[in-house]
Amino acid sequence: MKKVLIVVDMQKDFIDGALGTKEAVAIVPNVKTKIEEYRKNGDLIIFTKDTHQKDYLSTSEGKKLPVEHCIEGSEGWEISRELEVKDSKVICKPNFGWLGWNQLGIDFENMDIEIVGLCTDICVISNALILKTQYPDIEITVDSSCCAGVTPQTHEAALSAMKMCQINVI
Repeated sequence: MKKVLIVVDMQKDFIDGALGTKEAVAIVPNVKTKIEEYRKNGDLIIFTKDTHQKDYLSTSEGKKLPVEHCIEGSEGWEISRELEVKDSKVICKPNFGWLGWNQLGIDFENMDIEIVGLCTDICVISNALILKTQYPDIEITVDSSCCAGVTPQTHEAALSAMKMCQINVI
């Protein structure tokens, strides 16, 4: 069975920029190894990029999280230089979860999906649940060693919530 790796928001601002954490920095080597493994096996790799505009602080999200981050075209918006994007598909998403998975022309129903990235408790869980809702019979796995949350506690809470929704957590 074909596999797809979804690398969520491994961008500078979430790793060591405006909203970076030591936990996010620590997972970069694990994510890099995971990407190399998928690429070596000829599997599909999709990157997402949290993408905001210059008016971010006036948006609903910006009012609740008043820290400018991942502004399109900025250094913080870029995927970590340590991770090779190469010819992978890149999706720019304007908020936590992306609703367009079923519009990509990818046969997700005949694939196993693995999700890694940042932040476990916001964008990783949002996209995992959207995919599980759109494709309830597929296997979705989240590799906890390749994810980090806003805090270690909320990372663990998100992993528990995903397990309850029949998402495999390793």
